[in-house]
Amino acid sequence: MRFSFRSMVTAAVATLAIGATAIDASAQQLAKDLFGAKALPAATEAKSYGFYSKGCFSGGLAIATDGPNWQAMRLSRNRRWGHPAMINMIEKLSRDAAADGWPGLLIGDISQPRGGPMLTGHASHQIGLDADIWLTPMPNRKLSGSEREKMSATLMVNPKTHLVYDKLWTQGHTNLIKRAASYREVERVLVNPGIKKKLCDTVTGDRSWLAKVRPFWGHDYHMHVRIGCQPGSTGCKGQADVAKGDGCDKSLAWWFTEEPWRPATGPAKPKARDVMKLSSLPAACAAVLDAPSPVNEAAVTVRGRGQATMLAAKPTQLPDTASAFADIPIDRVPIPMFRPNPNQ
Repeated sequence: MRFSFRSMVTAAVATLAIGATAIDASAQQLAKDLFGAKALPAATEAKSYGFYSKGCFSGGLAIATDGPNWQAMRLSRNRRWGHPAMINMIEKLSRDAAADGWPGLLIGDISQPRGGPMLTGHASHQIGLDADIWLTPMPNRKLSGSEREKMSATLMVNPKTHLVYDKLWTQGHTNLIKRAASYREVERVLVNPGIKKKLCDTVTGDRSWLAKVRPFWGHDYHMHVRIGCQPGSTGCKGQADVAKGDGCDKSLAWWFTEEPWRPATGPAKPKARDVMKLSSLPAACAAVLDAPSPVNEAAVTVRGRGQATMLAAKPTQLPDTASAFADIPIDRVPIPMFRPNPNQ
């Protein structure tokens, strides 16, 4: 059978059109569905793209479900993943906190394998640089799978007064938050305003680390630890510096007025994750989705001090905890576009 030049050109144009349509269709899919479907990270160089609440990352590592000084919670969510610098920081915090007398970390959500918006929950945690650490001490036994899914964290703040339950607060809680805030790679430790007030009222001596501890809605049972954009992540967008001082001033007093807790008025706006399309994310996130996976989860899981295997596609030694990070300026967490609905 013979084909004319015109028919071949027409066929080629049609093929390109079909390909363009497929790409456009993918770009218009909800990003949370695309990233939520990925079980393993992108086996490429570790990089974060975009902003904490609008981006993705490649080259992720997982924190093991159990380590020498930690246990991971809510395993069914598959959110034990982060940029290697974040996973390294958590492992380091687990050791330092144990040396301070804390029984061990209960680790909440970090990120999905390739980041991106989550199917449920957080607005941030998208670029592998955020992690939730429960303020509940780790039990002196291994938790069952069922317990990790159903066990509730200890609520540290009275929702009516917005003050810490004094009977629950210990010096160990202060030490844990101080230890996290002391790391130069940590830019923010978000806590409930009541927890910030408790620290402001009780910490003596060196108070410089309090500048990084910032009050925010929620965070009444965990602390949210955030590190800055890492070297090599040129597509990562950082945040502005925090104001000078310890934060125990009028900005904190505002949280104990009626205004921050007043319900929003007007029609409820959809959460960003429920409308965000792949086309809304940095262009590199499409390549992150399409990148190959490592051979298996075990190949990219951190199990303890120095016992980590980086991506099988590009073996690299995990940075030493004493010198892994360059100096990073402290920044500010943005005010949310909408206020949490107290009835949800």
